[in-house]
Parts: sequence; C-alpha cells; structure tokens
Amino acid sequence: MRRLTLLFVSLLTTIWGMSQEYRIVEIMDAPFEMGAIHEFVYPAKDFNIKKFGAKADGKTVNTKAIAKAIKACNKAGGGHVVVPAGEWITGPIHLMDNVDLHLEEGARLVFTDNPADYLPAVFTTWEGVECYNYSPLIYAFECKNIKISGTGTLAPKMDLWKVWFKRPQAHQDATRELYRWCSELTPVEERRLTDLPESNMRPHLIQFNRCKNIVLEDFKIRESPFWTIHLYMCNEGVVRGLDVYAHGHNNDGIDIDMTSNLLVENCHFNQGDDAVVIKAGRNQDAWRLNKPTENIVVRNCVVEDGHVLLGIGSEMSGGVRNVWMHDCRAVGDVKAVFYVKTNHRRGGFVKNIYMERAQVRSAQRLVAVDTDVLYQWRKLPDYDTVYTEIEGLHVKDLECDSVGIAIDLNGDEHLPIRNVEIENLKVGLVTKYATNINNVENASIKNADFVTSRDGILRKTY
Repeated sequence: MRRLTLLFVSLLTTIWGMSQEYRIVEIMDAPFEMGAIHEFVYPAKDFNIKKFGAKADGKTVNTKAIAKAIKACNKAGGGHVVVPAGEWITGPIHLMDNVDLHLEEGARLVFTDNPADYLPAVFTTWEGVECYNYSPLIYAFECKNIKISGTGTLAPKMDLWKVWFKRPQAHQDATRELYRWCSELTPVEERRLTDLPESNMRPHLIQFNRCKNIVLEDFKIRESPFWTIHLYMCNEGVVRGLDVYAHGHNNDGIDIDMTSNLLVENCHFNQGDDAVVIKAGRNQDAWRLNKPTENIVVRNCVVEDGHVLLGIGSEMSGGVRNVWMHDCRAVGDVKAVFYVKTNHRRGGFVKNIYMERAQVRSAQRLVAVDTDVLYQWRKLPDYDTVYTEIEGLHVKDLECDSVGIAIDLNGDEHLPIRNVEIENLKVGLVTKYATNINNVENASIKNADFVTSRDGILRKTY
C-alpha cells in the first residue's frame, strides 16, 4: 500500500551562519525516483501584528505594520508572524526567510483592490511569461523557509478586479506586446506591464518566485484576482489541508510551474478555471530558463468545481515529468479529468504522468490530450515552431458516473504521442462516444467498461 511517511529528523546545517532544523517529508512508493522534501521547523517565537501597530478597526490599512512584524521575525532568526482573530485590511504582503505567516482561527486578511497599492511593480509573471507587474497579494522572491499556516482566511476585495475580468482592448493589446517581448527575448527588466496604459494585468493572490522549502497549510482562500496559488521556479514544498474558493476569470486553484519536489495533499478546490495545474513556462522564456517541472505528488484532494481535475499545460515549454496524482475526487462537473494541452509554439515535453484511483461525478472528457490549444493567441504570428514530445501517460482505476467522451487523444502528426497505458475504467454512461485516438503510437487500453447512451448496454470495449 502506497503511503506517506513522515520522519521527524533534526538536520543541523549551517546556512547564513545560523543553525536550522528541518523535518523530512519522504514520499514512499512513487512510480518514479523522488527525493525527500525538507520542511523547516520554525523557532517558537511569535510576532503578533498588533504589537507592530496593526488594527482590526475596519478602516486602518495594515500593510506597514505587517511588514514590520515580518522584518522583525526574519531578523530574529525566524518564527511566526501571528494574525489574530479579526478583519485586517492590508495591501501586499512580502515574506522573508524563515517566516511563517500564521492566521489564527477567525482571522481574515482583507486585501485592498486599489492597483496603486501594489506598486512599485515586482519581478513576476503573466501566464508563463516573465515581466514586471503589480505585486501579488502575498509574494516572496528568492526566499527560503517560508510558510502560510493556520485556519484563518485570505479574502481580497474584488470590486475592481471583477471589472478587470472583462479584458478590454487595452488588456488584449498588452498581452500581444508581452507575447512579442517574450518571442524577441526582450530583457525582462524592460517588460513593464504597468507602464502600458490600462493593461489591467491582475496580480496573483499568492506567488512564491524562486523559493525553497515552502509550506502552505490549513488556511482558507475566498476569491482571487488572477491565478490563486502560483509556485514558480520553487524547490521542495508541501501544500496541505487548504480550502480554496475562487470563481473569477483565470482562477486556477494551484499552478505548479517550473517547480520540483512538491507534495499537495488533502486540499479542497472550488474554482472558476482549472483546479490542479502543472505548468512549465511559455515559449522562449521557458527555453531560456530550462527548468522543467518534476517530481510532483498530488493525493487525497477534492475538486468541488473546476475545469479539470489534473491539467498539464498549456504553458509547458520547459518540460513536465514525473507527476503522480492518486486518490483524488471531482464531486462536481468538470470539463476533463486528465488533460494534457499544448501547441506547436510551446515545444516542451510531457513524460511519466500517472493518475490512479480517481472518482468523478461527470465530465465532458475523461482522458484527453490536445496538441492545438492556442486560445486567444491563435491569430498572433508564429516566431518558432517546436512540437511537444508526449510520452508515458498512465491512467489506472478511474470511475465516472457519466462522460461525453471517455478517451480523446489528439496527437500531432509531426510528433505523435507515445506509450499510453489506460487500465480499469468504469464509466456509467458515455453520451457521445467512447474513444477518439489520432496520431498515437503504442496505446494500450485494458479493462474499460462503458455504457453507451445508444442502447444502454454495458460493453467491455477493451
């Protein structure tokens, strides 16, 4: 039986001249080799934001007070920045090394929706392209040992961001300019989206950028301006016990992007877009950075609403390998359960992806691959044509009450999908058709049971 073993081990290392203690989260029985994840043990020091001038009076903006608490915690060698019960208005929060932002029960961090509060622009991304844009609401850059914990809530004000969901023409023009900057390898420091009039590029709720040893644990999220949780070029982390609700435009649940050695477990997602998404940068930026996403384990998660249970791409030019999702459920309706998406401009690889023991209420597609997903960029010019190598997709023990298309694999004729294994599918009702397979080499489908809407007869199709 596959299991997760927690070994509480003290590892005393000398980093920046001070002793640090870790416990090890070791993933056992993964279908690929995966190293241990080091989880920092935070010193028993509390830095209550009230002691730094924060007030839960419904009018005070506590950005500076929270920043002072974080700085003091960091300077003291680490600990817990405590947000007590109450409603605390704030602008952006920037974490520092060895800091746990701890939200006590009943605590609500209410983020302003005034874009000016999120300036000056920071080094961030927009849909897989590096740039300078509004600060994420919670942001960390090149940090080590950072955490958000507790049972409190992150609840941004959404009035202004909802207006920006509409994506006016100036926003569309800005996305085209960003596409050009990426394609022509314009230096990132020159890609300043906030200098473009009315670009309306919404900030992430949480973005950890180039960080190590991260933990997100137990808290709630209620709405988000853009991607909800974005782990970008990070290494070693645990995401556990989150309750995420965000139903705006581009509201993915968690985007794991050019990141390695991550465990996501026991989370609940209710999203307006994809739920769990594995990405690896876009186009020329990802080829330049050359950082694949690898060694990702997702287990025991529930998707109440969302476009996909597990999505790979479409930003995946840096490559994705060694992903294992098991024992997850979609209790609402999803567009796809297992979905790999790319196009001829992305040019990465997708290898060794495993999904096991998933239960789904209903889906438009159960197992799907698309190699021509361009969305709104279809009319933009091709700078490079680079196809994606897709190899080693393993799906086993899936149950679904009803589905439109059970297996829908659409490879590219220039570089077909290779080595697909699908085993033990139980589908209550197929409303369109069971299989559609194009440009696939070495596909094995075993023990797949479908009931077709045509005659209601159970057929062992494979």
